Order: sequence, then C-alpha cells, then structure tokens
Amino acid sequence: MTVILFAIPLFFILIALELVVDARKKTGHYRANDAITSLSAGVLSRVMTLAHQLIPFTIYVLIFEAVSVFTLDASAWWVWLLAFVLYDFCYYWNHRMGHEMSLLWAAHVVHHSSEDYNLTTALRQTSGALFSWVFYLPLAVLGFPPELIITVGALNLVYQFWVHTQHISTLGWMEKWFVTPSNHRVHHAQNRVYIDKNYGGVFIIWDRLFNTFIPELPDEPPVYGIRGALKSFNPIWANLQVYSQLAHDSYHTRKWRDKLRVWFGRTGWRPDDVTEAFPIEKRPLSEFKKFNPSLNAAVTKYSMVQHVVMLAVTLFFLLRFDALSGAQQLIIAITIILLSIQNGFILSKSRMALALEAPRLLVFPLLWYAGNLPIAGLLLAVSSLASLIMLFLAVRHHQPRKIINKPAVLTEPENLA
Repeated sequence: MTVILFAIPLFFILIALELVVDARKKTGHYRANDAITSLSAGVLSRVMTLAHQLIPFTIYVLIFEAVSVFTLDASAWWVWLLAFVLYDFCYYWNHRMGHEMSLLWAAHVVHHSSEDYNLTTALRQTSGALFSWVFYLPLAVLGFPPELIITVGALNLVYQFWVHTQHISTLGWMEKWFVTPSNHRVHHAQNRVYIDKNYGGVFIIWDRLFNTFIPELPDEPPVYGIRGALKSFNPIWANLQVYSQLAHDSYHTRKWRDKLRVWFGRTGWRPDDVTEAFPIEKRPLSEFKKFNPSLNAAVTKYSMVQHVVMLAVTLFFLLRFDALSGAQQLIIAITIILLSIQNGFILSKSRMALALEAPRLLVFPLLWYAGNLPIAGLLLAVSSLASLIMLFLAVRHHQPRKIINKPAVLTEPENLA
C-alpha cells in the first residue's frame, strides 16, 4: 500500500503530461466522462482494498508459516529478483483466468470497460477481486515472506501503469521480453483477432511460452472497450454489471448443472434455454459507437470539480486511515462511494442526479461534523458551498434546444445534464 501511495503523485503527473500531449496532437484519446469514471473506479478499488485485504493476507501468512518449503532471506537481492519474476508468472495465470472464467471475468471486466485507452484506464481497477489471491499462494509454499510479496505486487502494478497509452509506438527489443504499450493495447481491444491475448503484467514471455501472444497488427487498429458495452459512467455498475448478468442467467436456467456452469464456465457461455428466452444482441464491431452523452459545458465543469473533491477526500482517507475511528472511516467511505455514484449518474445525463446534488452538498458536511471531524468537515463545507454556487449557475445557464419546424418531427428539450 505504501508503494502505491508514493506512486500516486507520479501517476497524476504522467496523466497531466499525457493530457498536454493529447491536446497538442489533437488525438482525442481523452474524454472527461470516461476519464473521470476510470479514476472513480480506481478510487473505489483503493477504498475497498482497505476493507477486504486482511483476509487474503492472513491466509498467505498462515500457509507461509505452516507449509513453506524454504525460508528465503528477504534481504538477498536474488530473492527479490526471483520473487518479482515468479509473481509475474502467477499474475499471468490470475489474469488469464480472469478472462477465461465467468466469475473471475465479472471482477476483472471493470478494467476493460473503458472505451478510451489512456493512462487513466490503468487506474480503472476492480473493487471485487475476491479470489485473485489464490493464484499467489504457491509463493507462500516456496517461502517468500508476506511483506516481500506485497511490495513486489505493488511494484508489478506500478509498472503496468505506463503501458496504458496510445502515444508510444513499438519499442524494439523490449517487445520480445516486456509488456509494452503496443502489446498491451492489443489486450484491451475488442477486435476478435485480439480477444484473450497478451496477459502478462511485466513480462510478455509468458504469453509467448503459452501461445497467447499477438503483436499489434498495422491493418487492425484496436477498438477499445467490451462487446457487452457498459453504457454507463457509474463505477459501481461497472463493478456489478457482469455479476448481475450471471445471477440472472443462473436463476432462469432450468438445469442445476447449468446454474453452476454459468459462474464457473468459459466466459461468455450461456445455457441454451436462457439464450433462447433472453437473447443478447451483439452488433458487429463496425457499428460500434462509444457511449458519449452530450453534456452542458457547465455541468461537465461541475462534475470535474466534484471529482477533484472526491480525490481530495480519498487522499485524506488513505493518509489518515489508521488514526480514524471505525465510525469516521465509515462516514468517509460512504461519502466517497455516494459521490462517485452521483457523479457517474450526472455524467450519464441523469436529471435526478442533479436534483439530488443540493441535498447531498448540504447533508455531508453535517455528517462529518457529527462524526467529530471538525476541521475536515469545515473544508468539506467550504467546497460544498462553492459547489452549490456552481450547481446553481449550471442549471441557470441551461438553454433548451429549439424545436425544429418540421411536420411530425420534434426534438426533445435538452436534459439539464
């Protein structure tokens, strides 16, 4: 966790640099709505990690202490190097099964739900990777200390950040050995030729060994996103979308064997009776369009400000986590989660979300005061007051579209969002 915290400023510096490059080249790799959703998903992932990381860590420690074959010295450089390589090998299988088994894909899909590909996509991480720790237990058996594996895992994750960009082409000899922006773009593509390829985290050699490698093809530009498009900027729904579909299919299929196979079978498999009763249409990739509701410019600015507030609250939460009481942790976590949900609905052009913003801005500073967070509550109150003014101006300056004077054809008034 400490490695990730130290890396966060670097992440945002690199995102800012990529934004500058993107603006100068006019490549359009960034959209405010998609980027905010990616960052919100990353925030929720960090918050949820605090809630459930103790269980897998405890199991790893128990196995390490009970059945480890060796006792490896964490101060030896070769142990660190070996741990780094073997961790990535375990990551390869974790990542591969995350694409090839429905239950694991339901957790991992959030990372692929972005229809853009930029550095914010790297931070669009799942909040529900409840089973991934199983793939790393062999490292405990081999005798790698828990603290070492946590650090190596964080370094592996930090490495993966920089490969989520379209501004770096191929990198010569690195393409043969390491995961690079080019071969990771392939992994995020929904083109049929690229599906289930390039799973490595740091090293691409695992893909070459196990026949899951494909280079980025010059005549097949990647189309990013997932075939079952999310069509939402709500980071909570991004985490629940596939779980919801699996639960639906498992409930409606008649065979008990299929009720289980829905969860543990190959990703995308559906029982025949469910497919017939509830068909899902997947349109040709040539007809794919990004989900991109048009927003009032003032509402977009308002949403961006709320996202900055959420990032500030999250940073306070992570830095002060150990000093906060359980009640205070709960209050701040609820603030972060509800703010991200609200912002997602606003970006998706929801009138109701905008209508609920004023009550939210009034209630949460009071909740923080009640939770004995006076200074932080005061700062939140100041930001809420500024946000109320922005919200008022955004709604006030809304201009409905004019009705087009054509017989029997009317344009609907533009949403407030």
